[in-house]
Amino acid sequence: MTAIVETKNLTRYYGAMLALDHLNLHIPAGAVYGFIGPNGAGKTTTMRILTTLLTPSGGEAWVAGFSVTHQRTEVRRAVGFMPDSFGFYNNMTAAEYLKFFADAYHVPPARQLGLIEDLLTLVDLAHKRDSDVMSLSRGMKQRLSLARTLIHDPQLLILDEPASGLDPRARVELRELLKELRRLGKTIMISSHILTELAEMCTHIGIIERGKLLASGDVTTIMRSLQPHRTFEVHVISDLEQAAAAAATADHVLAVRTITDDEPPRLEIDVDGDNHAVSALLAHLINHGVEVVHFTAQTSNLEEVFLKVTQGVVG
Repeated sequence: MTAIVETKNLTRYYGAMLALDHLNLHIPAGAVYGFIGPNGAGKTTTMRILTTLLTPSGGEAWVAGFSVTHQRTEVRRAVGFMPDSFGFYNNMTAAEYLKFFADAYHVPPARQLGLIEDLLTLVDLAHKRDSDVMSLSRGMKQRLSLARTLIHDPQLLILDEPASGLDPRARVELRELLKELRRLGKTIMISSHILTELAEMCTHIGIIERGKLLASGDVTTIMRSLQPHRTFEVHVISDLEQAAAAAATADHVLAVRTITDDEPPRLEIDVDGDNHAVSALLAHLINHGVEVVHFTAQTSNLEEVFLKVTQGVVG
């Protein structure tokens, strides 16, 4: 898959402090890439280098095939950046705010009016086009800022903690908006500490700590690499111990646990085979007289992956 972001041994020092340590990123076009790490891990530094706001101390990075050190103008045309904190001017309406950035990006005047209306509709702010920006709620300001990043139709959106400080409803609205942008063909790189929010929207993740990339790739592959076997939760209405004994004799079963301190009582079965082995396990249980009423795979979440990979150390 074609990479829209690629870095090779990307390094950044602040004085004597090493903020990025030979970072090698690969973000495929069309991905929603969740960039995860504790405070001070190097997320914002990476994003600022990719948007040409910082120069690397070593290594190289490319966005849409353009070098961030040698083709800065081309990179800026390809990227829409939404920082973790952003400013608004007083006495400016939402439409005027977008027009200001349309002028800054040299959008032809003949296109501006229709473009601004389309973007306000996309972020559900058409009814606020003539409202003073400073009167908008934080969630509305976030959506307006996202509209601003789209004003020049970039290929890549880089969003630094976009859900920070939002209430639950505003987070849901932002998540749905990002899904729509992906459907429109945008590649999105997003950093956040709200890992459960990222899990629902990301196709790929990268985990960074102390400037080092600890894991990167599509979500399914990373989940499987950290937990090569799958665990299945099984509810039965027959004798639980008898069911456990039957499960233990099936092929590809690594371990069987009986869980009796929660409701309902159940089995947890670790399986290292493919889907055929899983189907055979269910058939094996039924053939041994086990009355199965619930059989489902447990899924790891991003918080579990993050805790497994990181050490909780901030540089």
